Amino acid sequence: MAITLEREGRIGIIRLNTPPANAYNEASLSELAAAISEVGKDDAIRCATVASGIEKFFCAGADISTLDGQTTEGLAAFLALAHEILDQMERTPKIFIAAIAGHCIGGGLELALGCDLRIASDGGYRLGLGEVNLGLSPGMGGTQRLARQIAPGKALHMMVSGEMVSPGEALELGIVEWLYPADKHWDEVMAYAGKLADGPTMAQGYIKLSMKGGLGGNLADGLVLERENQLILSQSEDAGEGIKAFLEKRKAAFKGR
Repeated sequence: MAITLEREGRIGIIRLNTPPANAYNEASLSELAAAISEVGKDDAIRCATVASGIEKFFCAGADISTLDGQTTEGLAAFLALAHEILDQMERTPKIFIAAIAGHCIGGGLELALGCDLRIASDGGYRLGLGEVNLGLSPGMGGTQRLARQIAPGKALHMMVSGEMVSPGEALELGIVEWLYPADKHWDEVMAYAGKLADGPTMAQGYIKLSMKGGLGGNLADGLVLERENQLILSQSEDAGEGIKAFLEKRKAAFKGR
């Protein structure tokens, strides 16, 4: 399979396994959709990472050979599938972490931007949206998510120039949240994911939904969503446990529900 879902404790690990560059097509996108859906349904998975199973590449984006001679209708269906997959990830009330340790290009960077957080490894690889060099636009949400992730002018420059950046530059721009030496990267990813997975994951998920849902509208609508989600959380087992533990001056034992 091009995409696998592994479990390590409470952490789900979605691995991209399509040598040599993890370029995706309709079939592998469908497998990715299935893996994301399984993360959402499996209560035992409380946090997820998206990582590469091959060296040198996180993901090089769409398999360009599948676009050669593609009909307008066929391309529209492919783009709709790609958009729906990242929308599905954003709607899932669990945290997804992109573990980037190789070239993250085009749709690969768009996939990483669709995750909630990005932890990168230092190295000689590059990140960027180079679709303009094919006479195309980013088509997996890049024109929208990159401009929401970093300064709009910087995002526009990267997209119209096709400029690639180093992991260090990606950290400075705000494309990734953390950067670690290559020999410590995976341990840091799993340590962070494990810390989240052991915490109040239901609250984490609804915080994510409130923030991402609010970014798409005005402040008033965002505040309504925040209140609605807070009321849901107030009735959860974790909220009861968290309040009780606080009053009893002990560490809370959260269950993610």
